[in-house]
Amino acid sequence: MARISSTADNIRVLPMRAGRSGAGPRPWRRAAALRRGLLFMLVMVQTGVGTWVFTAVLPYHGRSATEIGLITAFTLLLAWIITGLWTAVFGFVLQGRGGDPHSLLRRHPPEQLNAAPPVRTAVVMPLYHEPVQRSLAGLRTIYESVADLGCIDRFDFFILSDSRDPEVWLAEQAAWQQLCQELDAFGRIHYRRRSVHLRHKSGNIGDFLRRWGAGYAYFMVVDADSIVSGNSLVRMVNLMEREPQVGILQTAPSVVRARSAFARFHQFASRAYGAVFANGLAALQLGEAAYWGHNALIRTAPFMRLCGLRNLPAFGLFRGPISSHDFVEAAYMGRGGYEVWLEPGLAGSYEEYPPTLIDDLARDRRWTKGNLQHLWLLVCARGLRPAHRLVFLYGVMAYFASPLWLLFLALSAVEVMRFTLWPINYFPNDYSLFPIWPHWHPDWAIGLASSVMVLLFLPKLLAVIDLIRRGEAHGFGGTRKLVHSAILESLVSMLLAPVRMLKHTRFVIEALSNVSLRWAGQNRSEETEWRPALLHHAPATVLAVAWAGFAFWLKPLYFVWSLPITLTLIASVPVSVLLSRVSLGERLARRGLTLIPEEHAPPPILKRLDELEANAAMLQNNFEEAVIDPQLNALHGALARRRTRAVDRRLLHLRRRCLHQGPQRLSTAERALLARDAESLSWLHRAVWRSSPESPWGRLLELHRRRRDIPRFADGALDARTRGPAAVLSAG
Repeated sequence: MARISSTADNIRVLPMRAGRSGAGPRPWRRAAALRRGLLFMLVMVQTGVGTWVFTAVLPYHGRSATEIGLITAFTLLLAWIITGLWTAVFGFVLQGRGGDPHSLLRRHPPEQLNAAPPVRTAVVMPLYHEPVQRSLAGLRTIYESVADLGCIDRFDFFILSDSRDPEVWLAEQAAWQQLCQELDAFGRIHYRRRSVHLRHKSGNIGDFLRRWGAGYAYFMVVDADSIVSGNSLVRMVNLMEREPQVGILQTAPSVVRARSAFARFHQFASRAYGAVFANGLAALQLGEAAYWGHNALIRTAPFMRLCGLRNLPAFGLFRGPISSHDFVEAAYMGRGGYEVWLEPGLAGSYEEYPPTLIDDLARDRRWTKGNLQHLWLLVCARGLRPAHRLVFLYGVMAYFASPLWLLFLALSAVEVMRFTLWPINYFPNDYSLFPIWPHWHPDWAIGLASSVMVLLFLPKLLAVIDLIRRGEAHGFGGTRKLVHSAILESLVSMLLAPVRMLKHTRFVIEALSNVSLRWAGQNRSEETEWRPALLHHAPATVLAVAWAGFAFWLKPLYFVWSLPITLTLIASVPVSVLLSRVSLGERLARRGLTLIPEEHAPPPILKRLDELEANAAMLQNNFEEAVIDPQLNALHGALARRRTRAVDRRLLHLRRRCLHQGPQRLSTAERALLARDAESLSWLHRAVWRSSPESPWGRLLELHRRRRDIPRFADGALDARTRGPAAVLSAG
């Protein structure tokens, strides 16, 4: 056994399996080098030509400080756009050839995969204030899907809670018990709630690995809104058994079950364009892909040995725990000699998308800080593969592109002001002996702008063509509906782009300033109301109105040129509210727009999830139920903390106050204190069942009796209570 340091504690790991490939050539490396070299050449040549044309368009041809800034921002953004374009082209070409010949899935025939020996695998679901019924319904669909294949003996399931609100964690515990009872899965579905919340999701997974990791060859992390079919899960395990050098096998989850218009547009984009982009990305990365944090199978022993995340040692943003852990863990696996593969051909992997623009931006705010932290690892981490350093750079640019766009627009305004408010400067450079005459090329500018627009939308066009040529357009409502949906989605993307630009710029500034973020659960279903939308988007609206007024005062032509940006920002509040509406999403679906194949022919696992959610019972106040209900009280008491010393006076006082004043008079922190203490739960349970019918708990007890249809044993309610909970249970 080896012992290594990870997070705060030591982890026990299994010995390395034979067959780890840390040395020697791998057949895919030559293909990866050729493909990446070709991509680099194409991006550099095309970016160089574009930058040359843009420099020629500028009046001083890059000889002033403002124009140098414009050229720098334009070059970086153009390279970013072109990289995305050629990634899609790679995927488009490989899709036309029937897939990547270097894919893991093409190495082994089905009969060889099915003959792989059975191994122990864990499915892990970290939770933090997530919708309980939806989360556990998703876990149940995975469990049932695996059980239908007859492979359930190979898998264990873990619910790992970081929830701090007692209403949430008590609901999780009750739902877990019900799930185990209905599936007869005690000892196979496990629940644990951490009492010390360190490092958020990565710390939760680290806690699981310290306790149980040594017992499993593989584990998969699924989010509260993601699921994977049993067939796909078993296939991944078998594939990993045949490829011992693979440390992480990442699927490309499809977005499904969108209801709001906002989520439906992203669902359509993910499903319609995702195959081309995912195949292109997989073709360029091959065995040095990224890990996306969920729906990936991980080889446990090397992950435990290699992926301990130390705190960043520098200052500000680059000091403390790493927020976005997944890219880093993939890089560490690669540094240790293991391969990380993205396999788009692994079907049956799904996730859901935030229902509103505000929720999507809230998630981006967290991701921005985590991705910018990777700058430190990009420069300072030793031994990382160049491909994984590029993954870090790609993640940084995903958010840093927004301030670059804003800088480009601001410098463009400065350039217009320079020729509108001040006389032409024929000596923009210091110590120049000869005047520089500004030259204007409006036709070149129009051509360049048109070319950039083509670069932006060509990947989507290729994706639509790919679906049509492979005969998959019928799953999107037919060719005509597919084209109409793609046009509509592109218009919505353009409408939201300025909003994202401003918000992402703010997030980048906050991250670099090391502004602390509040970690909270995500909204999975609620629509956006007018007041929150106004508070959220008002700064952008005010800025856009001021900018439009300034542009009109400066130059009417510049005002017209800036209208696409200012109008979308001014309309951000109604757009945000409108796109959050489920009714609009349903209207789009009825008209055959933004449809995806999973809506025409839902896979069994999605149909089962819809059925479970439709039949889910509404939860009552969970603290009250934990005190009143005998079975739940016993469950929560068994999972709560048991004190080894005498209870302190504060807790005794809190018990009495809860009994006499009722639970509504207690704060969340006070209810949490009682719910964490097994003796307090038991004491309250006994006292409540003896309480007066006129007391706060007496009225709650009567409501509980009516909801559960518990019969009375005498004419008065008091008689039923005096007989105690055991009598009520036996009668019920």
